Amino acid sequence: MLDGLKTVARKASQTRALKALLEDCNVLMSERGEANSVTIGNQLIAHFERLPEDKLISFFEHLANDFSPDPKEVLAAAQDYATQQSAGHLKRLMQVSEPPRQELFRRINRTPGGTATIVGMRRTLLRNLRAHPELQVLEDDLLHLLSSWFNPGFLEMQKVDWGSPARLLEKLIEHEAVHEIDGWDDLRRRLAPDRRCFAFFHPQLPDEPLIFVEVALVPDIPAAIAPLIDKKSPPLTTDQFKAAIFYSISNCQPGLRGVSMGNFLIKRVAEQLHRELPQIKTFCTLSPIPGFAAWLQGTTDFRHIHGKKRGLGLRLSEAKDVLLEASKGDLSALASANAQRSLTPVQVAAQMRLCSAYLAHQSVATSGADPVARFHLDNGARLERINFLGDLSRKGLKQACGMMVNYLYDLQQVEANHEKFVHGEVVHARGVAALL
Repeated sequence: MLDGLKTVARKASQTRALKALLEDCNVLMSERGEANSVTIGNQLIAHFERLPEDKLISFFEHLANDFSPDPKEVLAAAQDYATQQSAGHLKRLMQVSEPPRQELFRRINRTPGGTATIVGMRRTLLRNLRAHPELQVLEDDLLHLLSSWFNPGFLEMQKVDWGSPARLLEKLIEHEAVHEIDGWDDLRRRLAPDRRCFAFFHPQLPDEPLIFVEVALVPDIPAAIAPLIDKKSPPLTTDQFKAAIFYSISNCQPGLRGVSMGNFLIKRVAEQLHRELPQIKTFCTLSPIPGFAAWLQGTTDFRHIHGKKRGLGLRLSEAKDVLLEASKGDLSALASANAQRSLTPVQVAAQMRLCSAYLAHQSVATSGADPVARFHLDNGARLERINFLGDLSRKGLKQACGMMVNYLYDLQQVEANHEKFVHGEVVHARGVAALL
């Protein structure tokens, strides 16, 4: 009985906290709130942090419904502007069409700790958006504002090394999303003199890395990941540095998903390394292909893939038949190191052809495209080389049959390559074209 009373009391307290939070929002949006935004904002944040997730969903629903534009005011302002396209009418239209919740978020953001609170709001929202699609309007507002507030022009790039604070190093281990860091010895090797790690920070979140990239300084473009992340490998000397290889990029803040930062980080790192080590002429990635296996197993008709070479769809169908025969009709069987090492040269060529077509043609598709490929190609990189047996980890085999890919960043060509990608063309090396 006592437990039941505690549950009732807790729920009543949470309901009161939700009500107080909504009252705080209304006060913050008033003239009094504008004048005392820090005090009221602190109170609002305290109420927000007390709420469990189900009550936060209720709070989001109130924001979506009660802090939206007034349709009548928007229609009247639009009609006025349609009648006379004056600066005053346009200004009025923009004012009434902006959701009031955007100004609410701005006022919360002025409060100490407000930026972190809003990032946390969006993290919770994204986690529940699929179950509550009616909250998409709120997501659109938050993404719009955070994309502005976390513009790369406001971000600080810092080098992370073994002398960085332990709290920061722990965050690298925690958030590494591509190749898991196996403890402190592994991290120390990744921060050795022939390695670099850079992260973006925001002035309002000085102790929280937003995104970080790991770089290996090596003699040439690698074809496999294992040597790059071997924690027992001896560090190379400076005279051996000829290529900078971006082998991992990880986002640390789920609440900033979709906010463009990684593309700017890679380019800024490349520019800094070029200044620091002018002997490095090659900037390239060694990247996973997380969507390849699913695409290969799910695609039954290649006729929609059109390349400059005639008959590409037919060759891809034949290549898949070769792999079906090699795997006895079960392509998931290819997700094993033994299966990959047992492939004949003809079967390897078939897999390489299909992977090349996936990256060179499916990357421009609106759905089913490889997310890593789209990121680098849209960022102006060139599809440089497909690597057989590039990643024999369980994850690499499951996602891409062990394949990896190099994307080359030619700093003189990234803008031109980006423009071509936007218009549906993937710039790729001759070696990739030969596979097709």
